[in-house]
Amino acid sequence: ELKKKKLIDHKKFFYDESSPKIDDAAYDKLKNELIEFEKENKIHKSEKKISDLVGFQPSKKFKKIKHSEAMLSLDNAFDSDDIFDFYKRINNYLNLSSGFRAEIFAEPKIDGISASLKYFNGNLVQGLSRGDGKFGEDITENLLTIKDIPKKLKNNRSGELIVRGEVYIPKSEFKKISNKFANPRNAASGSLRQKDAKNTSKIPLKFFAYGTIFLNHNIKTSQSSFLEFLKSEGFQVNPLGKLVKDEKDLFENYTRLERKRSELDYDIDGIVYKVNEFKLQQRLGNLTNSPRWAIAHKFSAEKGISKINNIEINKVENTVRTSIEKPTTWEYNNEFPMNGGSMNGIVGFDSLESSYSNFGNPIQLKPNEKPEYENIPHDDLRKPVVFN
Repeated sequence: ELKKKKLIDHKKFFYDESSPKIDDAAYDKLKNELIEFEKENKIHKSEKKISDLVGFQPSKKFKKIKHSEAMLSLDNAFDSDDIFDFYKRINNYLNLSSGFRAEIFAEPKIDGISASLKYFNGNLVQGLSRGDGKFGEDITENLLTIKDIPKKLKNNRSGELIVRGEVYIPKSEFKKISNKFANPRNAASGSLRQKDAKNTSKIPLKFFAYGTIFLNHNIKTSQSSFLEFLKSEGFQVNPLGKLVKDEKDLFENYTRLERKRSELDYDIDGIVYKVNEFKLQQRLGNLTNSPRWAIAHKFSAEKGISKINNIEINKVENTVRTSIEKPTTWEYNNEFPMNGGSMNGIVGFDSLESSYSNFGNPIQLKPNEKPEYENIPHDDLRKPVVFN
């Protein structure tokens, strides 16, 4: 119960207050522990399961509106076994042979804020946040300030169309406002939930469209062709999306994108895999909080290398005590410095005072974790401290 309350508190920090207290890896670990516990133990029907929760309840600051179709979260894959299980579940559910491989569309998982847009007769009439998956916040006025979001469609001028995508801030633009927000995702979240859209318009928000709902599957027959349709209507679609034919192709693409992520001007924290054919998506359907036809393959935690501005050395009984004085400068993602000791918005320590021993290799640390090593020789203080 304590862990469950802790996770719900962190969901509130992330979704409602746009101010996470732990990083994504720690959040995922806590969530997975609770989900495994629920699988192994009988949970009373009246009790809400962690595995059934999506996002967080809409803020009272905004009008609450029901989504046309539930805006679900994605199940996560952390290793190759999880991917093999994903393929296996698809084949089992569709009653296909074990060797069958559905065509999969792989696209970067943008580390931003999801939004759902409603167009009627070609005009943008409504924009909602994810909310709790069933009900979202009416943030139409704020979304209208984003230049990447078409106010009118170029060709499709009849009926209703739902377009879903991710709002984000480019890293290059975030540098200009980094003193106001912990990280680009928090900046996007906080900006979209301003009561005055004029304040939102001052933030350089961008939008990648990534999908639609079952009701609009009549427009195209697959995820890949639907994205081409969205491009023709004026939307920005991530250029790194591609079809993968099997596990080998999938893992090669995963490795390539993970290596490339630090070069991109936006944060990605994994790759989303979707069964490409819409008819198969519909046959697979959804679980309570996630689709059977999609999964998010998460990347490992990013690393940064600290750059120490000042070291004070005091000799005490054949040991050396070092004090890394505030401020330190962090080199992150090559060209993306995070001043003040911040990694993905999780603030590290400003000063470090400790006694050390053999400093032969870089010290591996996570955000907020202080190293505890003793007796580092005075002349061996050479290697950097590496923060995960």
